[in-house]
Amino acid sequence: MLIYQRTLKKEVSLWGTGLHTGKDCMITFKPAPEGYGYRFVRTDLPDSPEIPADIDHVVDIRRGTTIGIGDAKIHTTEHVLSALYGLEIDNCRIELTGPEPPVCDGSSKPFVDAILSVGLQNQSEPKNYLVINETIEYHEPERNISIVALPLDSFRITVMVDYKNPALGSQHSGLFNLEKEFVNDFASSRTFCFLSEVSELANQGLIKGGDIENAVVIVDQKMAQHELEALAKKIGEDGSQLCIGENGILNNRELRFPNEPARHKLLDMLGDLALLGMPIKAQVLAARPGHAANVEFVKKLRKYAERNKLAQKFQHERKAGIIFDSQAIARIIPHRYPFLLIDKIVEFELDERIVGVKNVTINEPFFQGHFPGNPIMPGVLILEAMAQSGGIMLLNGNEGFHDKLVFFMGIDKARFRKPVVPGDTLTIESIMKNRRRNVCMFSSKAYVRGELVCEAELMATVIDKKDAEKKAKV
Repeated sequence: MLIYQRTLKKEVSLWGTGLHTGKDCMITFKPAPEGYGYRFVRTDLPDSPEIPADIDHVVDIRRGTTIGIGDAKIHTTEHVLSALYGLEIDNCRIELTGPEPPVCDGSSKPFVDAILSVGLQNQSEPKNYLVINETIEYHEPERNISIVALPLDSFRITVMVDYKNPALGSQHSGLFNLEKEFVNDFASSRTFCFLSEVSELANQGLIKGGDIENAVVIVDQKMAQHELEALAKKIGEDGSQLCIGENGILNNRELRFPNEPARHKLLDMLGDLALLGMPIKAQVLAARPGHAANVEFVKKLRKYAERNKLAQKFQHERKAGIIFDSQAIARIIPHRYPFLLIDKIVEFELDERIVGVKNVTINEPFFQGHFPGNPIMPGVLILEAMAQSGGIMLLNGNEGFHDKLVFFMGIDKARFRKPVVPGDTLTIESIMKNRRRNVCMFSSKAYVRGELVCEAELMATVIDKKDAEKKAKV
């Protein structure tokens, strides 16, 4: 895989019509400096608003991935982004004179060809790869969708689709080397839809720029000629030019690959992965992916990346099975002996879930009085350990956390199931339930050897240290 960041040698432009908006647009790819990423610019709007192509700016996922800021939007970004991602370009300014890139032939190849015509330029800064070191999963059981990223010191992606249609059936496709396979084997795969969807899409105000030349229409229902003609009027086509194909595709169009739909799904997924803002090293396995699922999966990857960034900041020595050790925890929260009650963090999903561990020993100072001859860890200290674990989950999601404190506002539904004694290891799992501005609610459960010993719901607020100091003086 490439080591250094990459951009274009010079700018290049294409003209065309947007698939869904039907608006004519010129798209211009321009070189950009290191660390710039991908940014779309609407040059047709006042002040030429700039929209970063990242997961935070996704505003719509109907039949494509739309990004935007305020009233400025870019529709159907995936084919452009897959071209950039597939060519391993890291930095590019993408200027448009309209709201949607040209659909061209429904694939990424026109963009790829245009970019390659001006050449690529390696830059001086190294690439910022997201290295996947653990399994990351996204599932939608109701739609039988699964996307998984597995550890791998390179990039591979495999996609399976199953539409239960005779013309399409089950298909799969895999890309194992971007540099060798993307341009020739995937970039030219065209977008597709089913004949039964065309009318609905037209009624939704979509595919205004669609025609039989820029999409593969798969026949999934019988339709008489007069019905075809009525449908053709909705999309601005000549009905006499349409026919139900004998090969299961409208107008008997030939596929560029036997599994072209699966390859296009893979192409779309590359475009959506580009929204992460960095290339990844992983093996990605996707069953029945779509833009909505892709976006949710990228959100998981982004949280993983943010967690790793935090871990690198506070956990100076990497240790197997540990996110934060006791020294890292002391860098994060202000508690000290004898009130630092978490020894390590072993699992952490940013703003969602955290698992901390407390080793309970006879040396704990509270055992001298609780109780002599019958040492039992005080329930209030178990709750405090829960609070500290949850506090790490809350504070780490905030910029400038050194200037923040977590104050607890309430404890509800606390239950103590079994006593905790010296020699026990408390495993505390806290899950975020709700977060509104600076007020958070999370539930915690503490286990010893897999048995529940304590559970509670806690509410907390994150405040500035300066505000806390002012209140203390008053």
